[in-house]
Formats: sequence, structure tokens, C-alpha cells
Amino acid sequence: MSIYYSLALAIFLFLAVDSTASAASEGVQVTYGSTIKLMDEKTKFRLHSHEVPYGSGSGQQSVTGFPDVDDGNSYWIVRPALNSSEKQRDSIQSGTVIKLQHMGTRRWLHSHLHKSPISGNNEVSCFGDDNQSDTGDHWRLDIEGNGKTWRQDQKIRLHHIDTGGYLHSHNKKYSRIAGGQQEVCGMKAKCADNIWLAAEGVYLPVSERKEKSPADLNISK
Repeated sequence: MSIYYSLALAIFLFLAVDSTASAASEGVQVTYGSTIKLMDEKTKFRLHSHEVPYGSGSGQQSVTGFPDVDDGNSYWIVRPALNSSEKQRDSIQSGTVIKLQHMGTRRWLHSHLHKSPISGNNEVSCFGDDNQSDTGDHWRLDIEGNGKTWRQDQKIRLHHIDTGGYLHSHNKKYSRIAGGQQEVCGMKAKCADNIWLAAEGVYLPVSERKEKSPADLNISK
């Protein structure tokens, strides 16, 4: 377990709040530096990764949909794109290109033209580290409906820049190694299975506010 992962878990424990307080945080803005879970709207599985490589395709770290809401390997840190001038705690607008860094392994949510193991769509993996990233880690945030600024519990799609695929999950499940977990892949067509929502996490307040103490962080369970 990395020092970053241990520190993040310590923050969660220190700042734990009851269900009433977390319900009040619904609709808060998702900012750079926030650590969140992404939930597939249709299946309710969370975007997940772990240090298990694919047995086919790229052989990179696998990405799945995970059913357990309390799993610690489903946290992702929202980061700006390469060469972006955006800073931690800035708000994020629809159409912005972002990156998602897996909290536990420090690798980036990535896609390419290798075929996914079950459906044969584009493979989605985790790749790189704090010092290694490329445009294969770039995803465009598309907010559904009239919203312009990304908020918790808002329907979104993530459109992969290099391949044109949408981050997608469905009820096709692995039977071995990641048994019971759903396939996550990149799919060219828009459909209900590529709509996601920001769910549980630590939501950093927007940078326009004065510096906040730890008690002012928005925690959602």
C-alpha cells in the first residue's frame, strides 16, 4: 500500500461524517484534486482498478466495474490534462479534457485500440505513474442535459480523445480472476451504459473560496 493511499484513507477516517451531512453534500462541484468514485448509472457498479494485468490485449493493469460500494480500489483523483494551466480546486466545465489517476496504484485511466477481453470493444486499462503520462490518458467530460459545471450526482460521459470511444460498462462479467466484476471498455456509440455519476469521495472546495480547514472538505459516503 503506497504512502499516498494510506494518507488518503487517514483523511477519510479523520473527516468521516454521518449520513445526514453527506446527503447535504449532494450536488457539490467536482474540482481538480478531488478523490471520487464514478458510478455507472445503469448497473450501479463503481469504476475500479487493481494490480491485476489483463491476460490479453495490452497486458496493462485491468479496469473493471466493482459491485461493492465500500471498496478502496475504486477511488480516482481528478487531474488536469497534460500542458493544462488548470490548478487544484479549479472547477471543471463540460467539454474540458481531464485525466483520472487511480488512487491506490497511481496509474492513469487509459485506453487504446487493443480489444477488450469480453466484448471486443476498445480496451480500457491503467497505465503510467506520477511521472509518466500521455494523451492516451485524456478524456473529455461531456455533461448530459443543461449543466455546464461538473457536479456530484450529475450524469456525464467520458469521451476518450485518442480513440473516440466512450467509457462504458455493462452487465457482462468476468468469471475468473476478477470474478463477478463487470467489463469496462471504450465504445464508439452513445448509449445508457456509458453514463456515469460522481458518487462517494472527498470533494475539494472551489478555489474561489478562502483557504479551508480539513473540516470544510465535502465528504460523501
